[in-house]
Amino acid sequence: MIYLITYDLKKPGRDYNSLYETIKSATSWWHYLESTWIVQTNQTVKEWSDKIRNVTDTNDSFLVVDITKQPRQGWLDKKAWEWIREKENL
Repeated sequence: MIYLITYDLKKPGRDYNSLYETIKSATSWWHYLESTWIVQTNQTVKEWSDKIRNVTDTNDSFLVVDITKQPRQGWLDKKAWEWIREKENL
């Protein structure tokens, strides 16, 4: 599965390294946009939501969306699109 994870972190100065390390625990990940990651994983959207909730504050916001083989458009670096297509076809 390929999931898009995006967030809005509200607490200035907080150390969010645990969030970043949690996301990097995915099978594979791509991070090009500041508050957005794309991960490849065998876990469910709910499992990822729970993992992220455990390392963010209650006033932070985030969204985890399954984008596997879904229509999408955007302006990203060619390497980003290649990464998405490669991981989606595994």
